[in-house]
This record gives sequence, structure tokens and C-alpha cells, in this order.
Amino acid sequence: MRAGLWLLVGMLLAARPAVAQDVTVAAASDMQVAFPELAARFERATGLRVQPVFGSSGNIFTQIQNGAPYDVFLSADMEYARRLVELGFAARDGLTAYARGRLVLWTRNDSKVDLKLGLIGLGAEAVRRIAIANPEHAPYGRAAVAALRHEGIYDRVRGRLILGENIAQAAQFAQSGNVDVGILALSLALGPSLRATGRHVEIPATFHPPIEQGAVWLMRAKNPSAARQFVRFLQQPASIAYLRTMGFEPVSR
Repeated sequence: MRAGLWLLVGMLLAARPAVAQDVTVAAASDMQVAFPELAARFERATGLRVQPVFGSSGNIFTQIQNGAPYDVFLSADMEYARRLVELGFAARDGLTAYARGRLVLWTRNDSKVDLKLGLIGLGAEAVRRIAIANPEHAPYGRAAVAALRHEGIYDRVRGRLILGENIAQAAQFAQSGNVDVGILALSLALGPSLRATGRHVEIPATFHPPIEQGAVWLMRAKNPSAARQFVRFLQQPASIAYLRTMGFEPVSR
């Protein structure tokens, strides 16, 4: 979500009838497929309602600093959550690493891109456009650049990179056929839409720094108790097991 749009989100949330039992969760876009079921489980367990907002981790980080009305932040980069704690926007006792994301190379079923070649195959002249998330504020974009550098082809393909505002938009570019291939989140590739229209191969985790997902509840939370409950819910074995089925690796504790 662009930084300027959070103001509209805040206005819409403010315009709704006040529901004290709502918890507003701002989540990185890699959670778009997994989050609805996770929220439904939380709602069944607690009776609390979840209002999700999705965007790139860096943009949400900026929105929170500018007063966005969120209760919980699920970042695709633990560092953003840590910095909010250091700056006084988030509670230190609520900071937790709850999962690790994975990268994949994804292309449409009708594409001639040979995924067996992995990232090296992106150097082929036939691969003209490659979608990644914007590395300026999206952790998956930074991981994609790191993986391309690891394979020694970043300089060769950097002019072909098409940047999505977040990883979900990069996935939209890839699925639309406007690009030849995308370096995406496994959690999105496992969703019904991308699974039905394309194929993917995982990029080894050793090719890039860990994509450590961080959760924190915010000091301005309108319902601090509900915010704390949601962060704790993420750490429960059942939640960890579910997220694993959705492309997120557990974090060793």
C-alpha cells in the first residue's frame, strides 16, 4: 500500500461504528493468503474480530510512525518491528519472531521459462521482465536481490526487474503475464490462484539472509488486551503448524 493511502484507511476505520473488541492487524503482503484462516481461528477462539490491512513492511513501518490506527504489526522483516520498539511505538514485551518466509521462482503455466535452471535461467535473452517486490521497503525484494547476487547474475538482469510496491503486487505482475517470471513468496505461490495458474521452484534459503517475520503489538493500540492476545496466538503450536502448511518455516526458540 502506498504511504499516502494509510490516511484513507484510518478515515474508513474511524468512520465505522466503534467496536471495542476489534483488533486491527497491519500485515506484510506475504500474509494475504494465510491470514484469513488464521484470523478466523483467532476469532473462534476469542470472540474478538480481526480487521486486516496489508502492505509492504517498510510502508507500514512508516505509517505507524505517522499515526496509523493499527493495533498489531506483522512484519516480513524482524528489524522493522525491533525499530518500532526502540522508537517507542511498540511494546518490548510483545516483540516476537513468529516465522521465516521463503522465496520461490514462479511463472505461468503457459510460460516457456525453464524453472529447472533456477535463477541462472533468468539470464536467458528470452526472459525480458522479472517481477520482484521493491527492495527499498519490501523484505522479499531485498531477499530477491541478495539471491540474484549470490548467483552472480544481478548485474545482468537488473535492467529487466519490474518492481511491485509489495510482494503481492509483484505476484499480480507475474500472474497477469506482463512479466515472464516473478521472484515471490512461497506463501503466495501456495495460494489457490497462483497454484492454479502457474508453477514454482523454491530458491534455497542459503541464497539470501533469513526472511524473519516479526510480530509486535503497538503502544497506541485501541484494545491493548486484544492486541496482546493476537501476538500470543501466533506463538501457539497450532498457529505455527498452520503457518508451516502455508509456506512459512518455524523459528527455533
